[in-house]
Amino acid sequence: MKGWFLENRLRWSSCSLMFAILPIVLTSAMAYASGGGEGDSKTQWIDFGWRMLNFALLVWFLYWATAKKAKEFFAGRRENIKTALAEAIAEKEEAERKFKEYSARLDKAAEEMNSIIETIKAQGQVEKEKIIEDAKKTAEKIKEDAKMRIEQEFNAAVSALRIEAVQLSVQMAEEILKKNITPEHHEYMVKDYLDKVVKKH
Repeated sequence: MKGWFLENRLRWSSCSLMFAILPIVLTSAMAYASGGGEGDSKTQWIDFGWRMLNFALLVWFLYWATAKKAKEFFAGRRENIKTALAEAIAEKEEAERKFKEYSARLDKAAEEMNSIIETIKAQGQVEKEKIIEDAKKTAEKIKEDAKMRIEQEFNAAVSALRIEAVQLSVQMAEEILKKNITPEHHEYMVKDYLDKVVKKH
């Protein structure tokens, strides 16, 4: 169908060219014929006829010589356009496929990145809670250690005070005894102690 249309188009183009040139040739012929006398009119018309025949043969020869090549040119051009169009469609489809592929990869990468960010946030939160818990435990341990040390220091101070109080008491008792006990009292206490020991044994 397309070949027939192309061939007829070429013929119509040739006919259109002939019809476009024909008025020019006829006008020139009439001007040429009107320029001479009565006797030369017949000769001029014969000459004009030969010229027209030559022109028609020239047009026919040009059509015959170029029709096949023009047909091949337009057919080849049509095939080239068809091939180029098919390649352009294939390239467009390939570009769309690559665009979809890269878009899918980009979406996947974005999802992975968001997942990594969420994981890092979750790990950071867990690490933060762990650090806070460790800090609380450390603070509690320091508190307990300080309390224990305070208690130990307090107990040591109390013990030291008791010892010092006992020593002072003993010293005070010795001083009181030294001041209030006479040698007679001393002999009496020794004798009484010995009596008690002898009675027990």
